Amino acid sequence: MAEFNIDQFNLEGKVALVTGASYGIGFAIASSLAEAGAKIAFNDIKQELVDEGLEKYKSKDIEAYGFVADVTKENEVSELIKKIEKQVGVVDILVNNAGIIKREKMHEMNADDWRQVIDIDLTGPFIMAKAVIPSMIEQRSGKIINICSMMSELGRETVSAYAAAKGGLKMLTKNIASEYGKYNIQCNGIGPGYIETPQTAPLREEGHPFNDFIISKTPAERWGKTDDLKGPAVFLASEASDFVNGHILYVDGGILAYIGKQPSS
Repeated sequence: MAEFNIDQFNLEGKVALVTGASYGIGFAIASSLAEAGAKIAFNDIKQELVDEGLEKYKSKDIEAYGFVADVTKENEVSELIKKIEKQVGVVDILVNNAGIIKREKMHEMNADDWRQVIDIDLTGPFIMAKAVIPSMIEQRSGKIINICSMMSELGRETVSAYAAAKGGLKMLTKNIASEYGKYNIQCNGIGPGYIETPQTAPLREEGHPFNDFIISKTPAERWGKTDDLKGPAVFLASEASDFVNGHILYVDGGILAYIGKQPSS
């Protein structure tokens, strides 16, 4: 039996592409991969977001390459991959992080909003994976990490499109693993719980009903931090996870394992 070696987590010489990584979860994950030694490329949909992201990486002494590209458009993704291969190198690690959520009751949601969520959260990862898999097949190695969600497993009011997309992303993850595992390509997912991000700031105010609800439903009794996702991302991007495929790693403080507090007798 081979002995454990911490170098299994070393990503030196690897090129990681993280979508939507100008801030929040994507920025944290990209930063962790850089700290493990990977070269970082990221995209966002607007130049101003890319510029903001580049400044953040620079402030952490991380050399990152930023590009404008819409993950739902195959022609833009194709050009993105060409630019990365020319400026940074062949993509070894793809993190499909870009996503949106629209909170509306299902019967009040218009089809355009539904399609936008599905396009970005599900079709986008398909297009991105499709673009990098040929080179991964050629080099007989590759890591794809899809940012899923607890909504890959659960339903909740006002997030029908998001839950449908993330449920589909879970199954896309398993299918990519099944189809391309023979080429030494691993595709896994990370399912974040409720994480402290700029988008969730209004919900986390003390006394806000949703904040109290989340704390009561989480065995850890806190919101997750973006730093909580760093270790799982490095693991799934490294050779330490070479025999892990088609798995969704839920980083949720235990929510999915918990049915709630026992009522007082």
